[in-house]
Amino acid sequence: MSGPPRQDLVYHVDASYFVFRAYHSMPPDMADSRGNATHALYGFARFLSDLLEAVRPHRIGVAFDSAPRAEPSFRSGIYPAYKANREPPPADLERQFGLCREFCRHLGLAQFTSPGYEADDVIGTLAARVRAAGLCNVLVTRDKDLSQLIRDGDVFWDYVANARYAYHDIGPRFGARPERIADFLALTGDAVDNIPGVPGVGRKTAAELFEAFGSLDDLYANLDRVPALKLRGAAAVAERLRRHKETAYLARRLTGIVCDLPLSVTPDDLRPAAPDLDRLEEFFDEHGFGSVLRRQALRIADTARRT
Repeated sequence: MSGPPRQDLVYHVDASYFVFRAYHSMPPDMADSRGNATHALYGFARFLSDLLEAVRPHRIGVAFDSAPRAEPSFRSGIYPAYKANREPPPADLERQFGLCREFCRHLGLAQFTSPGYEADDVIGTLAARVRAAGLCNVLVTRDKDLSQLIRDGDVFWDYVANARYAYHDIGPRFGARPERIADFLALTGDAVDNIPGVPGVGRKTAAELFEAFGSLDDLYANLDRVPALKLRGAAAVAERLRRHKETAYLARRLTGIVCDLPLSVTPDDLRPAAPDLDRLEEFFDEHGFGSVLRRQALRIADTARRT
């Protein structure tokens, strides 16, 4: 992604991941003059500013989860234990989420959330719109779930590791081709999101199954073929799949990303506007930010004027 910015690339930032990461990695004693925590906000602001300077995107959208206390994910309605292994976000983090969205607005970036949905679903919907317009997507994230959205020409950018994965890299990295990732996770389960899978079916077994079958539906339609596969314990795997079919299909409803939210947005709406430098200065003053982000904001604004 070095060199002049490509006009056919649209960047989608999984903001919720980076806000959480900043919250847990930045010094927690960072605070404004009123004693309000600012460490997640500062870490996210540094990340986003660095990203903008590095890639100078022609189009970019920043996606946030809806507030989990007020607007829980629709997936929790399907399976109440979904993400129930996680503590609710503390009040100081919820407050900083709102400030991160405000920072995006002052930078002139389009930012999105959708009640009852997650950032993944927002990104899925935006990516589908972008693809329909003949453009390519760059997903800035570390969430393996989003790899299911990658198609030819797209890039999954693990920004933290500075690793980029094209369509044909997803299988070796995550265990299945992008179109099969949701099915793959339905079999293996996902401990991070507290999603059940088929007991005894791990990544290697699932990968081998989806080398032989094109989808979860195809697998279950041809379950009698599984014992004949060159797969360790193939007959036992077939029996486990049979016994836990309901669990697999429940999990599949949780692992799939929604790509048709009713968002009123087109790819051209993702073009950055000029940063509001006066409001950014006030924002930095309010939250006790020093000169580093201020200088960066000026550079970003200057680049925006010249692009």
